[in-house]
Amino acid sequence: MTSTPARIRSVGGLSSAAELLDHARGLGLDLAVDDHANDSIAALAERFCLPDGFAVGNRFCIQPMEGWDATSDGQPGPLTERRWRRFGGSGAKLIWGGEATAVSMDARANPNQMVMNETNQPAIARLRDILVAEHQSAIGRTDDLLVGLQLTHSGRFARAADGTSRPLIGYRHPVLDARMVPGSERVLSDADLEQIVEAYVRSAQLAARAGFDFVDVKHCHGYLGHELLSATTRLGRYGGSFENRTRFLRQIIQGVRDACPTLRLGVRLSVFDMPPFEADDSGVGRAARVTLPYPHAFGANPDDPTQPQQGEVEQLIGDLRTLGVQLINVTVGSPYYNPHIQRPALFPPSDGYAPPEDPLCGVERQIRLTARLKERFPDLVFVGSGYSYLQQWIPRVAAPLVRAHQVDSVGLGRSALSYPNLPRDVLAGRPLEKKLLCRTFSDCTTAPRNGMVSGCFPLDPFYRDREENAILKSLRTRTAPKNAP
Repeated sequence: MTSTPARIRSVGGLSSAAELLDHARGLGLDLAVDDHANDSIAALAERFCLPDGFAVGNRFCIQPMEGWDATSDGQPGPLTERRWRRFGGSGAKLIWGGEATAVSMDARANPNQMVMNETNQPAIARLRDILVAEHQSAIGRTDDLLVGLQLTHSGRFARAADGTSRPLIGYRHPVLDARMVPGSERVLSDADLEQIVEAYVRSAQLAARAGFDFVDVKHCHGYLGHELLSATTRLGRYGGSFENRTRFLRQIIQGVRDACPTLRLGVRLSVFDMPPFEADDSGVGRAARVTLPYPHAFGANPDDPTQPQQGEVEQLIGDLRTLGVQLINVTVGSPYYNPHIQRPALFPPSDGYAPPEDPLCGVERQIRLTARLKERFPDLVFVGSGYSYLQQWIPRVAAPLVRAHQVDSVGLGRSALSYPNLPRDVLAGRPLEKKLLCRTFSDCTTAPRNGMVSGCFPLDPFYRDREENAILKSLRTRTAPKNAP
């Protein structure tokens, strides 16, 4: 980890590629940047092929995010439809999951998250149809569009219908358990996990019927699948050894393949984790004190868990390739306990901490890890994450990575809420609308953490006019980091 900078310099204020490169080098980072915007168009407009030969029309991907605006029974609501319609018109040819969709009612991370079950399947199928129709209207063709659905179980971060925490945990965690209400959690048994495997397979079958091209078996961000990857202290068939800790994922993948032979498979994977962070007396994040070796961070060095150690990650991806997984979406960490590595940002959410490193370090870390995995597994499709922090520099940093075969598709998450048409504008050679570029205010996280819907309140006029915005303004004032401009 780098030391906390005295003043973080926002990349949005940098005026040239040379200035961005100087800033990166000053932080000790290796970053390539196109000199001119037009240099980036050709690379990002290229098609790329999945291992099975399907050609995806360009290099942009809309990342899956967690919706807080479905109905209480898990069906898409009007705000959900608006978001998916905007994703469809974005111009991106890979829609990774569109939305985190729970495999059962008790697997939700919030009481207004979508749930894929028999009752909800027609409405979710219609949601996909809305996205595809909007893409056809805006872009003119859909034969090179790949649309998936992210399937999830929230595990430790599951919530009941009334919004109260109802954690379903994979193992006893030495730090995270202390942050829960005592007695609120239940350690899932091996039999429980086998039933959850079946729930994933059922949801995948429904997704196939709904017309989705692939499903993502979510294994990231501290949710159940990701937590089990670090369950070194768990007893039984799902803990301890590498084989046991990856059994849950392998069983889901094999089950889906058996039930839906033509449905493609992807995995969004946190390839690096760290111990949980907390705010120090000045509000800046610091890692919780842990005993070494620390075996509870998948993809990290147990003797120094702030550093990646990718042996098990590569072993897992090799196993997934053997099982027929074609797409890997690379991410890191968790938005709940170390968000600065997962989604680099200038401003934390209301329950977060100021960044302990320049956010550009977090962007470069994800770029570097993705590039190494792409080099190791050149036949798989890799989607990169963490780009939203780059603002106007997104295409000019992404294109050199595409040309160097260090990433296949450029994932856009938060920035797709404020500026969904960024891919379309880039590929058309139009100047970017800087007023719409995500500034990483984190309101899209602060709002739901405080019981409101998620959206880009500062930059999207639709949300800016909602009554919640006045509350968010006061929360933002209280949480602005001292080390940011």
